[in-house]
Amino acid sequence: MQDQPYGEVFLIDKPIEWTSFDVVRKVRNALKIKKVGHAGTLDPLATGLLIVCAGKMTKQIDSFMGQEKEYTGTFVIGATTDSFDLEQPIIPVADPSHITIDQVKVAVKELTGDIMQIPPMHSAIKVDGKRVYESARKGKEVKMDPRPVSVSVFEITKFENPIVEFRIVCSKGTYIRSLARDLGEKLNVGAYMSSLCRTRIGNFKLSEAHDLLSLIEEIKARTTGSEPA
Repeated sequence: MQDQPYGEVFLIDKPIEWTSFDVVRKVRNALKIKKVGHAGTLDPLATGLLIVCAGKMTKQIDSFMGQEKEYTGTFVIGATTDSFDLEQPIIPVADPSHITIDQVKVAVKELTGDIMQIPPMHSAIKVDGKRVYESARKGKEVKMDPRPVSVSVFEITKFENPIVEFRIVCSKGTYIRSLARDLGEKLNVGAYMSSLCRTRIGNFKLSEAHDLLSLIEEIKARTTGSEPA
């Protein structure tokens, strides 16, 4: 494989609690090459489509990262967390029982289109050369400037108070956890993201993705010339 200009793109269904780098490392070790990377981080508690590029296809990572993303998942209103997901302890904010679907839809409409968004403190963005999540875990505040993002679709697929199920189509750089925070602020009851699945990147769909461990077995079989177990 290393004797010729090798390049390959893998569509992988990232398991929950795996980091995106965990997946890259697993593929890299199976391929036995160093040049492997992913096209867009998924948080450990998120699942779904992760594009992993190997060999000469790593040159395409930026183009994949720039494509439109689609997500489904759930928000919980009435509480929040420091990371706006389940990575940090839940903090009650206010009783959400009075919130109606119409109020949720009004708030969602205000978060649709071209908006300015402040990334979460618990994110991998670098400020002054440091990952902000490293400062957050030490209890240090870092000033995060709003960034322009585009949310072309923000659809509420089901509402059973306090659970809000959604489908979101958005641009590169959009943090769904930040949308949870902003929704909670607009409803004055707080909110956090309880689950997230990336279902599409550009024209690549989750339905086309491989189970990670099965893919690793296939790669190992291919590189050794044996049949997968």
